[in-house]
Amino acid sequence: MYSISALEHCRIGVATTYGKPYFQFVKTLKILNVKYDSLLPGEIESYSGNLILTTAEESPKFANQPILYEEILKEDPTVIQGIIIEMLDSGLNDNELLIGIDPGQRIGLSVLYFGKEIERGLYNSPEDLANHVAKILGGLRAERKIIKIGNGNMQVTKQITTLLNLRFCSHFELELVDERKTTKKIKNYNKRGERDMMSAKFITQREGYRRFVLPLSRTG
Repeated sequence: MYSISALEHCRIGVATTYGKPYFQFVKTLKILNVKYDSLLPGEIESYSGNLILTTAEESPKFANQPILYEEILKEDPTVIQGIIIEMLDSGLNDNELLIGIDPGQRIGLSVLYFGKEIERGLYNSPEDLANHVAKILGGLRAERKIIKIGNGNMQVTKQITTLLNLRFCSHFELELVDERKTTKKIKNYNKRGERDMMSAKFITQREGYRRFVLPLSRTG
């Protein structure tokens, strides 16, 4: 679920004459709720927007804006949004990936990259959540990767952490957060899905017990 966009103030140009890449670029930007301009490759050098999506074959040697090619389309939409944010970052924000998880029957997720929320979602099983989070961990080149999980349902929390250790073959920081401190802030969110997602966001703002999780290939 991609309910928000951190790129709402950006202008992105889609510059290709090839039908398939154009359709895929546009589809991804619509998932991310990002506005775009349709360009011809010859208009790239004069484009005044923030970023350009095009094919390697149609890309000019020089451009005023960052360029991403069609190979980016193999990534998860959340990862794509994170890569764009990284390319456009002014250097004032920490290169940090922060993921908040509210465990329960329905699992809330909030993902922040370079200080911007790039996903707020809801997942039905620890397996689906772990598979998705592993893609994000593997797809974004953050200097620090921190996962904060609420302690309200330790059975689900343990499932998620075990699955992440199996799915993601590198280290990350894991922090258990007291969910009770988020209750007052979310009492006005009556819909259960909204409450779970907002709880995940507030979990990212709380401090808890932190430890490093090493991949099983290094720990045996």
